[in-house]
Amino acid sequence: MDIYEKIDLQDCPLCGGASLLEEERGCGFYVTCLDCGCYTVTIDYKSKEGRLDAAEKAAYLWNTGKVISNSPGE
Repeated sequence: MDIYEKIDLQDCPLCGGASLLEEERGCGFYVTCLDCGCYTVTIDYKSKEGRLDAAEKAAYLWNTGKVISNSPGE
């Protein structure tokens, strides 16, 4: 099963837009909103075994509302 099928993402905690799990250069995962652009920090991994764990941690941050926004006052 593909890692992206294992991860459950909620809609954006700020605007309710669609979310996307992204892998950054084969060394970490973050989640971003396709509408407003907010995102989580990148969770790094160093091995294939840590890849799923990093994706799950990024999804957890997203689903609990721990996001970074470029909006003024955020």
